[in-house]
Amino acid sequence: MRIRKIMKKADGARGRRQALRAGLLPLFFLTVLLLAGCYPAVYQPVSGPVPADSGAAARARMTQLYFYPKMGQSQERQSRDHYECYNWAVQQTHFDPSRSQVPPVQRVRVVPMPPPGHDTAVLAVAGAVLGALIGGPRHAGEGALIGAAGGAFTGAVSDASRQQYAQQMEEAYARRDRTLDVQYHAKELDFRRAMSACLEGRGYSVQ
Repeated sequence: MRIRKIMKKADGARGRRQALRAGLLPLFFLTVLLLAGCYPAVYQPVSGPVPADSGAAARARMTQLYFYPKMGQSQERQSRDHYECYNWAVQQTHFDPSRSQVPPVQRVRVVPMPPPGHDTAVLAVAGAVLGALIGGPRHAGEGALIGAAGGAFTGAVSDASRQQYAQQMEEAYARRDRTLDVQYHAKELDFRRAMSACLEGRGYSVQ
């Protein structure tokens, strides 16, 4: 009788340990999955190459006007008309090419932190360690393999999610920059039209 009781107790303890191991593994992966999404995304602005038709030279070409006096205006009169028409165009368009500055061409690169592949490696190691502990001395190797595979899968999902978020943020910054470029270009065109109208009204041929 005593031997049977001891065996029953041993079987019960073994069953409780197995149940505990079976419950700990899913809980571990759920925990690391939640924690993996807590890393922030760091935004790193990186100056990109400046295109040949951008920058101060391109803006100067956009707002620079060539005009010819059709009525024989003197050089002094031409300078005065140009000055007055310039100020009038600024008042009409609320845009002054000499003062309106556009920041250097930049491309905002969103760098996820930690870098891609970090979670895959870290969680694979953590899963292997925990799997070995849960597997016990007899099944440590098998538990380590299972834990490493599960941890690597969880880490890969986390890395992919963070990389996707970083790409979305980078695309949002690119759309914002394109919108700013379009707005600035529209102001340049308005100024050029106003300047041309003023000079033509004073007897100049404008190109």
